[in-house]
Amino acid sequence: MKKTFISTSVASVLALASFGALAEGPSFYGRLELALTNTDTGATLQGTTNNVDLGESGTYLENNFSHLGVKGSEKIADGYDVIYQMEFEVENTSSSGDVLKARNTYLGLKTNAGSVLVGRNDTVFKQAEGGVDIFGNTNADIDRLVTAQTRSADGVWYYSPKIAGLVTLNATYLFDDNQSIKDKKTSESLYALSATLGDKAFKAQNYYVAVAYNKGIAGVDAYRGVAQVKLGQFKIGGLFQNSEDILNNDIDGNTYFVNVSYDLNGVNLKAEYGADDAGLSSTYTKLGGVKGADDISFQNFNVGADYRISKSTMVYGQYAMYRGDFTVANAKTDLQDDNVFSVGVRYDF
Repeated sequence: MKKTFISTSVASVLALASFGALAEGPSFYGRLELALTNTDTGATLQGTTNNVDLGESGTYLENNFSHLGVKGSEKIADGYDVIYQMEFEVENTSSSGDVLKARNTYLGLKTNAGSVLVGRNDTVFKQAEGGVDIFGNTNADIDRLVTAQTRSADGVWYYSPKIAGLVTLNATYLFDDNQSIKDKKTSESLYALSATLGDKAFKAQNYYVAVAYNKGIAGVDAYRGVAQVKLGQFKIGGLFQNSEDILNNDIDGNTYFVNVSYDLNGVNLKAEYGADDAGLSSTYTKLGGVKGADDISFQNFNVGADYRISKSTMVYGQYAMYRGDFTVANAKTDLQDDNVFSVGVRYDF
């Protein structure tokens, strides 16, 4: 009896070990990130922040995209791996919005010729930003000025293998029949293309360069260029984007960011300046801007610092300033200024 039990146990362990050799995961992961924010207008707060009185100053608790996920892969044949991810934004720290919201969730196949994903994911246009969004996922994210920072559903993604260890070619295509008239806003297909050079994590190379094109997704046609380089303890980066409204091609313009960060004995100091004359962001209109104005000038300046107490825990503080003006029929109007102070903590697991 005991021998049978021991034999069965050993067989079970060997079976699990054999499966583990073929599969990576599933691995469970997540992030909990909360920030205490004081703002003059509330215009740049996360959309799920409860009871925001737009245009009025206040102090709020923000949930900066806390999430849960599971991901992994499994070899199904030589040179062929199934890859998958299911990720959900968690909003149960707030009394506003749904508890769970969809994030990147897909099923895919990885081969020697590249990877194909089907489902919901950041477009390759958005992913082309690499690591240049140094205040990403906070109220100082670049999406407060620049448009088409989109996570799209009902699409297919392709990522080439690295060519010569340097270049990848990537594409997103959204299935026409899955897009409503409201979402699509055009009879043309919706897609994005990108090419990247180097390594956004600065492990294989100390530079990253990308170009990308967006057709119709998020209601704009756009192209962008991104560059970032690591020089010792410094990281210097920039992004330029031209955007055009697909319903009215008279509404267009440029957005750019330049930034720098410096690692001072583990404290990551960072500063960024952004400018926009397209006026296509929701922040611009929330601060009183008129879409399609004759002349638009919208600026953003951010400074901050973050520090990892441990591998899993980071604390940070930052200040963001938004200001600008626009002109309609030769009448110049100032936007409402917004000064935003935040302190936060992030825990990854």
